[in-house]
Amino acid sequence: MNNSPDSAGHPLPEDHIVVLGIGNVLWADEGFGVRCIEALQREWTFAPHVELIDGGTQGLYLIQNVQSATRLLIFDAIDYGLQPGTLKLIENDEVPKFMGAKKMSLHQTGFQEVLCLAQLTGHYPQQVLLIGCQPEELEDYGGSLRPIVRQAMSPALAHSIEVLTAWGAQPKRRAKPLPEEATLTGAMLTLERYERERPSAEHACRRGDDRFIPKGL
Repeated sequence: MNNSPDSAGHPLPEDHIVVLGIGNVLWADEGFGVRCIEALQREWTFAPHVELIDGGTQGLYLIQNVQSATRLLIFDAIDYGLQPGTLKLIENDEVPKFMGAKKMSLHQTGFQEVLCLAQLTGHYPQQVLLIGCQPEELEDYGGSLRPIVRQAMSPALAHSIEVLTAWGAQPKRRAKPLPEEATLTGAMLTLERYERERPSAEHACRRGDDRFIPKGL
């Protein structure tokens, strides 16, 4: 089955493009993927056959979203062993290998299984692109993106728009950003509000539960 856009750049009716951001916004740079999908939704609109998803840490619960996609674009923080903030793009059948090369959290274990299961069931997207960013800091509970990783969002989003345009997603920049309360992440977890309202490191432990951390650490 050919799901490529026609000669005029319009998608065929059976196209279903899924744009997925995964990760945990509560663990510093782990939130890169979710922050990218949030920014994409607030700044851009897309054709009806395009679905933007805040995948968070849902893992296997995302299987139907992956199986239904003809094209899948993923944002995630990936430990490639590179300099923090470095973007690396992986495509198609190589994506599951990189998702599991060096797992940083349980969400990556779960999502690697989602991709492998989609392959086994014969419902794997025709095109897959992973836009991964090398994190700087993960062990910071309640922290936010480090500046170098936040800076990487701009080129990551720019590249995603190029790819989505080529895929027939028809991206159009909004005249005015979507309000916080209308975002996929929800008003309380948007990047701006999270930065405004989260307690400082001096007022809230950023390493986990103080009751279980050895004295002196």
